[in-house]
Amino acid sequence: MNSGKEIKQIVKERYGTIAQQSKIQNQSSCCGSGCSNVEFSVMSENYAKLPGYLPEADLSLGCGLPTEYARIKSGDTVVDLGSGAGNDCFVARSIVGEKGRVIGIDMTEAMIEKARSNAAKSGYTNVEFRLGDIEKLPIEDNMADVVVSNCVMNLVPDKRKAFAETFRVIKSGGHFSISDIVLQGELPDDLRKEATLYAGCISGAVQKEEYLNIIKEAGFTKIIVQKEKEIEIPYEIFAKFLSAGQIEDFKKNHIGIFSITVYAAKP
Repeated sequence: MNSGKEIKQIVKERYGTIAQQSKIQNQSSCCGSGCSNVEFSVMSENYAKLPGYLPEADLSLGCGLPTEYARIKSGDTVVDLGSGAGNDCFVARSIVGEKGRVIGIDMTEAMIEKARSNAAKSGYTNVEFRLGDIEKLPIEDNMADVVVSNCVMNLVPDKRKAFAETFRVIKSGGHFSISDIVLQGELPDDLRKEATLYAGCISGAVQKEEYLNIIKEAGFTKIIVQKEKEIEIPYEIFAKFLSAGQIEDFKKNHIGIFSITVYAAKP
C-alpha cells in the first residue's frame, strides 16, 4: 500500500482533474475517478429533490445524501468535510438560512476555486470554502453544530486522526451525518493495490465494524447507521482488475461494498 502522503497526492491529482470535468463526464467513471468507461455512476444519489440544490456544484462524486439526514436547523454552523464543488454546502445553506453559516473544507485547490465560483454566482455571503486537510482541519475548536461529509473519509489515510479532528471541531451536543463506503469481507489484493481505484472510493474503505469502532474511539456517542445500501459494482469495472475466477470467488465469499450514512453525537 502507498504511504499516506502518496495516497493524498493521488487523490488530490485525481480530484483536481475531476474539478475540470462536467457532471456527465464524472458519471461515466467509477465514483468520478476515471477508472472505467462504463457510462453511469455506480455510487452517487440524486440530489435534485433537495432544497438548495445547485446543479453546477453536483459533480456526482458522493455515495449518499448526508445533508438530508443531518438534522440541520436554522441558524446552525455546518462544516462539510471534502466539500468538492460545494454541493452539500449549498443544500445545507438552504436550511441554516441567512443567520447560519456553512464552511466547506477541501484539499484540492481546483475544487475550492470551483466552489467559490459557484457561491459567488449565487450571491451567498454566509458560505465559505477553505483549503485544508481533514487530518488537520483549519477550523477552531467547538465551532460546528453539525458536520457532514459525502464519500470522503474513506479516502483519508489516517481515519482515526480524521474523526478525532471532527470531534474537536464539533460543539458539545453537536453531531455529524456522514455518508461513506465500507466493506464486508476483504477486497482482493489487486483491487486494494490499484491506486486509481483508491481515488475511486473503494480501495481505501475499511470494514464496517472497524469504521464504526473508529467513530466510537474518537469519543462519539449515539452512533446510528441512518441508511445502508449495497453497491452493485458493474462487471466491466471488476474485469479491469480481476480475472473471471477472482470475480467468481468474490461473489461466492459474499464480499460486499456498502454505502452507509452514519449519525453520531458529541456528548
